[in-house]
Amino acid sequence: MTSDARFSDSAVPLAPLTEWDAPESWPVASSEDLHRDGWVVALRADRINRPGHEDEEPFRRLVVEHPGAAVVLALDEEERVLVITQYRHPAKRRFVELPAGLIDYPGEDPLDVAVRELREEVAHEASEWTHLLSTHTSPGLSEEIHHFYLARGLTATDRDGFVLEHEEAEMSVHRVPFEELLEAVLSGRATDSPVVQAVLAYAALKSRGRV
Repeated sequence: MTSDARFSDSAVPLAPLTEWDAPESWPVASSEDLHRDGWVVALRADRINRPGHEDEEPFRRLVVEHPGAAVVLALDEEERVLVITQYRHPAKRRFVELPAGLIDYPGEDPLDVAVRELREEVAHEASEWTHLLSTHTSPGLSEEIHHFYLARGLTATDRDGFVLEHEEAEMSVHRVPFEELLEAVLSGRATDSPVVQAVLAYAALKSRGRV
C-alpha cells in the first residue's frame, strides 16, 4: 500500500485549516515548582484540564520557564557570516553557532538584546537590522522563544567591557561564506538549531526578494 493510499483511506477526518498559531490557555488546577534558583530557567509541574472538561482528572505537564533569546545572522559586504564555535556541555559537543543571548528582563526588546550580543560576543556593530522570524523552540516543554535578526553594515568595535567567562572564554570567532554555511546545514555538518533556522529562513526570504 502506498503512503498516499494510507492517507486517503484514513478514518481520521481532515478538516480544512482555517487559522494558524493562536494564543490559548487551558485551566491550571495546580502548579508545583520542581526547581527554581537564581539562574535564568526554572522547572515547574502544572496539572491542567481540557477546557470544558473540568470534571476529568487533571493531567500533568512539565514546563521549563525560559525568558527567550535573540539570535543574530550577521552578514558582511562579501556575504560572509560571523559565527562562533562554542562547547555545550549537555550535548558534549562543540557547535558552530551565531551570536545570541538571553532576554535579561521581562519586556526587554529582543532587538536590544541582539545589538548587545553582537557586540559582546563578536565585537561588532551593525547599521542595518531586519527581523527574520521568531520561533517557539520546544512548545511541548518550554515557553522559550527565539527572535532572529539579520544584521548588515558591520563594523568592528570593542566588547564594551564585557568579559568572556566559562564556555565563552574558550569560544572562537570566524567569518564563513553564507553559501558554505548553508551547505553545512544541508549536509548535517552544522546542527545547532538557531543556526539551521536562521540560515534556511534567510535563504528562503532572499530567494523571494524579501531581504
